[in-house]
Amino acid sequence: AHAGAFAGRGACEVVAICDADYRRAGRHADALAKRQNRKVAAYQDLRKIIDDKSIDIVSIATCNHWHALAAIWAMQAGKDVYVEKPLSHSQWEGRQAVAAAAKYGRICQVGTQQRSDPMQAEIKKFLHEEKGLGEIKAARVNR
Repeated sequence: AHAGAFAGRGACEVVAICDADYRRAGRHADALAKRQNRKVAAYQDLRKIIDDKSIDIVSIATCNHWHALAAIWAMQAGKDVYVEKPLSHSQWEGRQAVAAAAKYGRICQVGTQQRSDPMQAEIKKFLHEEKGLGEIKAARVNR
């Protein structure tokens, strides 16, 4: 979704896709190459994208536990970052990403679009109605 959104903007070129599943990266790279009428590289190792000096921005939609580290690596390499939420799994990780953005003078934007999704207002209304979920007898939180 990220690559498609970026490719749809006139001022943006998607030049590489990375996925732990190299076949998947290749399929997406091929589709974007056709859409943009230019070659798109496919990588299995995100460090290849981070090391590429021609790449200005990295969009991170990896498994959650990689978000903070990938963002920090990208900013260390002089790239601006868009990263899916959650940015981090702890306050310490989040602070490290904020510190990296300041230290390297980079932009790090965290995606929180779910909050603006119209469905969220419907869910809130449902939960606050008298009939909502009913009496909650137990709650369980896993970390």
